[in-house]
Amino acid sequence: MNDADPKIVRETTEFDDKPIPCVDCHREFVWTAGEQLFYRDKCLQNPPKRCKPCKKLKNARLAAIENAQATGYKRYVEVAAECACCSIITTVPFYPSQGRPIYCRACFLNQTESGKGSGA
Repeated sequence: MNDADPKIVRETTEFDDKPIPCVDCHREFVWTAGEQLFYRDKCLQNPPKRCKPCKKLKNARLAAIENAQATGYKRYVEVAAECACCSIITTVPFYPSQGRPIYCRACFLNQTESGKGSGA
């Protein structure tokens, strides 16, 4: 005999697992029916944007920034990112914003040089 609460079983079956692309690593992760039920119960309107590993990294970054602000210690960062133009892995001294392209040094210089000639 199944010991599961019929109400919980019925509620979780009204949701289906959904694949969602992570905004940071661009890999798909599964938003489970149980997580969707939790979001609904807490009246959360938006689905998650990050997979669990990327969410952990984001929380660690935010905690480090908060700690640096509290202690007055300037924290320098180096974040690995993929160049939007040539696809090589490069590092940048900031946390990239969602949806904004990141360029390696060579591609960035090419873009700024080509932008200078079209001004006047």
